[in-house]
Amino acid sequence: MRGVKRVVAVLVAVLAALVVLAFVLENQQGVALTFLGWSTAQMPVAVFVVVALIVGMLIGPLLGVFVGRRRGRAIA
Repeated sequence: MRGVKRVVAVLVAVLAALVVLAFVLENQQGVALTFLGWSTAQMPVAVFVVVALIVGMLIGPLLGVFVGRRRGRAIA
């Protein structure tokens, strides 16, 4: 059963990578983002979306760690 989970996890990771690759290849038009007067250089749309994806993937687990620690203190 453990081997099946690994194979499924690898297949999901490969599928996700292919979807991201297709997204990057399809979104090459340049855009500049402006927020509160601050503006970025023109870059492909995919760069901004992939950076947002990576930042979200980093922030999610960090928040989980902090919430888990807080719950652990409340129980103890």
